Amino acid sequence: MGKAETEQEWQEHMSEEILGLLRSELYMDFRYMDVALSALSWCPKNGIDTIGTDGEQLFYSPEQLIRVYPKNPIFLNRTYLHSVLHCVFSHLWLQGNREDARWDLACDIMVEYVIDHLEKPSTKRILSWSRRDIYNRLDNAKRKLSAASIYEEMTAWDDEDFRTLTKEFYTDTHAFWQRGGNEPPMPLPAQKKWDKLSRQTQMQMEQRGEEDAEGQQLILDQVSVNGNRYRYSEFLRRFALLREEMQCDPEEFDMNFYSFGLRLYGNMPLVEPLETKEVLKIQTFVVVIDTSYSTSGNLVKKFIQQTAEILLGSGQVSAQCRIHIIQCDDKVQKDDVVSGMEELERLLQNFELVGGGGTDFRPAFQYVNELIEQQRLKDLSGLLYFTDGKGIYPGKRPDYQTAFVFIGEYEEALVPPWAMRYVCSRAELETTAV
Repeated sequence: MGKAETEQEWQEHMSEEILGLLRSELYMDFRYMDVALSALSWCPKNGIDTIGTDGEQLFYSPEQLIRVYPKNPIFLNRTYLHSVLHCVFSHLWLQGNREDARWDLACDIMVEYVIDHLEKPSTKRILSWSRRDIYNRLDNAKRKLSAASIYEEMTAWDDEDFRTLTKEFYTDTHAFWQRGGNEPPMPLPAQKKWDKLSRQTQMQMEQRGEEDAEGQQLILDQVSVNGNRYRYSEFLRRFALLREEMQCDPEEFDMNFYSFGLRLYGNMPLVEPLETKEVLKIQTFVVVIDTSYSTSGNLVKKFIQQTAEILLGSGQVSAQCRIHIIQCDDKVQKDDVVSGMEELERLLQNFELVGGGGTDFRPAFQYVNELIEQQRLKDLSGLLYFTDGKGIYPGKRPDYQTAFVFIGEYEEALVPPWAMRYVCSRAELETTAV
């Protein structure tokens, strides 16, 4: 037993020496990623045959590192960078409702595509025929590359393609990734950390102005798209309604006094627990879609899915939460109501835009005000209007929070001062699968 423990300690010591060498080599070629490369603590892990991460730790197999390093250190350099880039690109937290194996492959292809285009000495390798072929296919698709867009391209691949590419691009294990269907209710600590690290990496790249323009631009594109989705989640949560619920507030309740009274008087606590606590809860939310010719059906579906998933998965919704999805051009065309992910999925499966006339924002507000007056819409947390911004705005501020989400640039002078605004790029919507 003592000998086994000594052998294990030796393996872990040698593994950490190897990991340090890998990280140092990557530092030399990717100085703009110095903080990101140091952000994961190392942790030996039994039962895995490669590296993996949960965003906090880098799990590794000591036996694999010691066996592979003398023969192929560049492979291990790539594996280390591969796992770090998954974190920088937020792949661990952006899966949504996508199927596990296909999302894993899409993320691996995206990261390897970036590494292969960086062409640095520490990571450069000869491309196989399979890699050259899939890279050419992705380039010819004429779409902005992301893990989400690659996932969508997979619908045209046959089973043999999938098996071949899964074997070709397998690098690290994704066993420690966030799973479970939707986004976590709130950004996880690791997700928040990597959002900051991604922005820091972006700033360092822009300041250094390295010579590898193509590879760096690929990294910048991924950081920008995934960072936008995170910021949109935070923006959307500002609309949560502050309400008072019947529940014990542990921050206002002193258990010591309460227990002392029970001990002293039998059944008479000195301090009763407070039964109410102010919490953020979304009761009702309205999403209005501009159905003039300025918006396309696919973009609208992706916007609805992204918005509803964030709201319904935020942990800030009440049990009776209802989201109204209103279509409006120069008049209200349709009002669909969903209260859960199953209803959302059914709506999106058969969703069609109704309208196509001119853009007038006022009818949607008039319609919502009428629903409130008729008490058919209660406890409205906020209204989002998805549009290109070219229309007639209400002259009066409504009694509820309002934000306009614009596709690209808009004429700021036309937007009323009381309206919040958010610019949503087409690339940002590509991170959402329908």
